[in-house]
Amino acid sequence: MAVQPPQTVRDLRRANRGVLLRRLWFHGPLARQDLINETRLSPGAVSTVTGELIEDGLLVEAGTLGSEGGRPRVLLRVDPGARQVVGVDIGETRVRVELFDLDLTERARVEVPLTPGQHDPAATLAALAEGLAVVSAQATAPLLGLGIGVPGVVEHGAETLVHGQTTGWRAVPLVRLIGEFTELPVLIDNGATTMGQAELWFGAGRGARTAVIALLGSGVGAALVLDGAPYRGVGGSAGEWGHTTVQAGGRACRCGSSGCLEAYVGAGALVDRYRELGGLEPAVGEEAALAAMLDDPAAPAARKTLDEAAEYLGIGLGNLINLVNPELIVLGGWAGLLLGAEMLPRIREAAARHALRHPFSQARIVLGELGSDAVARGAATLWVERFLSGGGVG
Repeated sequence: MAVQPPQTVRDLRRANRGVLLRRLWFHGPLARQDLINETRLSPGAVSTVTGELIEDGLLVEAGTLGSEGGRPRVLLRVDPGARQVVGVDIGETRVRVELFDLDLTERARVEVPLTPGQHDPAATLAALAEGLAVVSAQATAPLLGLGIGVPGVVEHGAETLVHGQTTGWRAVPLVRLIGEFTELPVLIDNGATTMGQAELWFGAGRGARTAVIALLGSGVGAALVLDGAPYRGVGGSAGEWGHTTVQAGGRACRCGSSGCLEAYVGAGALVDRYRELGGLEPAVGEEAALAAMLDDPAAPAARKTLDEAAEYLGIGLGNLINLVNPELIVLGGWAGLLLGAEMLPRIREAAARHALRHPFSQARIVLGELGSDAVARGAATLWVERFLSGGGVG
């Protein structure tokens, strides 16, 4: 076993800074005595490190608490204005770029549309550069970096590569290409994974240890959380739920296979099925078409499309329940939220038919709470997590 080098005083100080920053970010405001009690750091360490963090402009006072027989206790919190971060959601129809403060409160937003069906990396990068220029100009604090959620598999190695089989992206060196128009450091992850991180920190997934956060949009994916940590698999492709088979020899999928879940419940697949049944003119886009189905659910084309969607979603969710045995499934993504708002009881009923009774009884199926910015906000957490763990260095 490799021998770990001894920690230096500098390493210990940085680790202590990280411990206190994380505690205050997630649970603050807190008094110094609370930090001593909750982190088990010594009073001297807490006093010294909080003093450093205040001097660095990362902590601020947030009022006082009365104390029996003594001086009021000063509450501390992380200053949300000390740093900012950019989060990006690269979708199939648009690129969404958002500016957040350290509390991950949105400060600016730009959406740049993409031509439907055209997924050339150059066009995506041009849209990203346009949005980044707009939100960066509105920054009022140093930027930690650029966090990005993408459709497809993200390979983290000597170089970060994005593989998008449904979009035609083959080992796209996205970080290197982005470096051609910005000096900001870049972190990238799958969009379902970043959405899952956001729901775990701020939304429906708070407190869950074993969960699945399902993303339904133009494509379909999922973030798997096992024992409180995201599970990515050996090559980063865990969570490609949309390309699990729900019908042998079924409909053709964009990935080149057939019978995939995405071919039945992805927004594009639902629109195609609705059109096939005579539901609308081909010029209507995915979001408008899905809204039209939900606005007129009694119409034959809408009823059949939505009935099928509920059943296949139930199959997909039942498979997840049987395989992962989660305590929680969060249904998100713009299409998932639209469908779930109207159909969640039907989706639950279908899942119950396709899951084993006992694991189904242990799983709650709920809607995501963060809306359309969950992927971008989750991407921003990549940098906030690094900042907190690193003791506020950066």
